[in-house]
Amino acid sequence: MRIDIITEVPALLESPLNYSIVQRAKDKGIVEIHIHDLREWGKGNYHQIDDYSYGGDAGMVMMIEPVYNLISKLKSERNYDHIIYMTPDGEQFSQKMANELSCCTNLIILCGHYKGIDHRIREHLITKEITIGDYVLSGGELPAAILTDAVVRLIPGAMTDETSALSDCYQDGLLSAPIYTRPAEFNGWRVPDVLLSGNPKLISKWQEEQAIERTRLLRPELLKED
Repeated sequence: MRIDIITEVPALLESPLNYSIVQRAKDKGIVEIHIHDLREWGKGNYHQIDDYSYGGDAGMVMMIEPVYNLISKLKSERNYDHIIYMTPDGEQFSQKMANELSCCTNLIILCGHYKGIDHRIREHLITKEITIGDYVLSGGELPAAILTDAVVRLIPGAMTDETSALSDCYQDGLLSAPIYTRPAEFNGWRVPDVLLSGNPKLISKWQEEQAIERTRLLRPELLKED
């Protein structure tokens, strides 16, 4: 997989995308992540990428020309499954969406900034708009890093134990069951006996019951029928 991230602030993405599973996936050649500084495509001597909005609204708007020119250059080199815009008013990011995107070959992620981007970019260039939550951040860099991490870890070979992702929260529409490790007793707090029983069927049944109960208590909306 190749992921191209377009941003005004490349430094914000350096740390999140250079550690842990994402870095290992890059080292293995499983994923390529390319960070593009939109300022290099800006207009004039000052590499301008933003301007005042028509209509007199407060806040600056990212201009269409730099974004269009950079995306056109990338599209001339390869085909992209999606051109994603990280925006507070996009579709809610989910584990299901991460699963779907992990099957893609090439992705572009555009990080918004200021008041947002010229709407013509959204109308004519963007194929998918995504939000990580109902709140506003200073820019799309952190959401882009979150999306990238969630997607890359699902690519076969990225994780040492590939089956681990199958038991993650939300993979089956439920929260995960409680997890424990050694020692079996600490400070008088014991690990549930069923997990020490060595009986896979009993353990599996307990985990399923616990997942349903935790979901009912913490995220009951996940149990509602469509």
